[in-house]
Amino acid sequence: MSEAVVPPLAAGARSAPVARRPGARAWVVLAILCFVYVLNFLDRQLLSILAKPIQDDLGVTDGQLGLITGLYFALFYCLISLPVGWLADRTNRVRVLSLACGLWSAATIACGVSASYPQLVLARMSVGVGEAGGVPPSYAIISDYFGPGTRGTALGLFNLGPPIGQAMGVAFGASIAAAYDWRSAFIALGAVGVVTAVVVFLAVREPPRGGLDGAAANAEPAEGFWKTCRMFFSRPVLLLLSLATGATQFVTYGLLNFVTLFLMREKGMTLQQIALYYALLVGIAAGGGIFTAGRLADWLAPRNKRAYAYLPAVALVLAVPFFIGFVWAPTWQLSMLFLIGPMFLNYFYLSPAVALVQEEVRPNQRVLSGALLLLVMNLIGLGLGPTWLGAISDAFRASYPEHSLQMALYTLVPFYGLAVVLFLALGQALGREQALARSAA
Repeated sequence: MSEAVVPPLAAGARSAPVARRPGARAWVVLAILCFVYVLNFLDRQLLSILAKPIQDDLGVTDGQLGLITGLYFALFYCLISLPVGWLADRTNRVRVLSLACGLWSAATIACGVSASYPQLVLARMSVGVGEAGGVPPSYAIISDYFGPGTRGTALGLFNLGPPIGQAMGVAFGASIAAAYDWRSAFIALGAVGVVTAVVVFLAVREPPRGGLDGAAANAEPAEGFWKTCRMFFSRPVLLLLSLATGATQFVTYGLLNFVTLFLMREKGMTLQQIALYYALLVGIAAGGGIFTAGRLADWLAPRNKRAYAYLPAVALVLAVPFFIGFVWAPTWQLSMLFLIGPMFLNYFYLSPAVALVQEEVRPNQRVLSGALLLLVMNLIGLGLGPTWLGAISDAFRASYPEHSLQMALYTLVPFYGLAVVLFLALGQALGREQALARSAA
């Protein structure tokens, strides 16, 4: 039977996964990696959080902001993500993660000393090394500290990094910018990342690859680069998952990269109010959604694998009316109240998506497969979502000079529908694979 039909983990003779409760070291490592992810996302989102003072200082338009927070970052990430993933699958993943953390933190400091838009573009693109060299190795390290049945929860906790990073970026970045200037926020938070890179290098041990997936998995040599790429894109489940999460991130990154500018410019919030109210909302609502989705995936997926797809599909459907209310609301207080819904429900895709990829591929393909997932997600979502929103806002400026971002945000609604359709198609593909596996048993 072809590799495109039979999941790699189910194919071939392999000893049963090791059922073991995670020890104290596993939880310490998870906490460290989660903090690294917090810094990763904080550094990436700091530019969009401080968009208003940056626009005032450097004269950046909405379209230029969309390019620098979206397409430019994503293109640089795409150039290096696959070689970094391939290297991490063959070498020490902890060292790759530590080096990446140091590099993106230095790039964050460089953002703070940029004197023009072109300089800011170059520094911002360099921050892309964080996504390429930070997240995929972390996924694989966690999967070798936490066995099947606990990975959804562990990855759900790890994926709290983005909302915590966003919340901390808003709270500390906006507070530092309000007290001093936007440049000081970049320099201070980048310096924290450089120190953290050293901590990762000294404190985290490299776990055996596939050690919790059976002895045969642990003994497998590293897979070839192109073989892993062909496997990933030839499997309907992995391809549909990548497209569905990419469509979802088109919405989430489009919103995330412009929400503070929208709240300040069109809803009348101040930087100090953003630092308090929006930081709390992101940390609690988005973090709660990601963790809840991870727990639900661990509970539902063993009974029916289609839960990996239907869980985010249902959440996105429920998010739409709240999103429309957020954009429409005449006051920032009401807008923030509506925003709780999308911030909680928009991120139900993340933990199930990561857990599904880690379960579906061989242990020696996990870093590169995670990098491929992020490649498609970021190229579609991060690369195109903010770019689209910024360009549409500029296009609406002549007709709606006071509410161009509001009109642009309404155009994200159809992409909710596209993401739901793709997740439903993924659920059907998972159902077909389950049926084939049962008939072959």
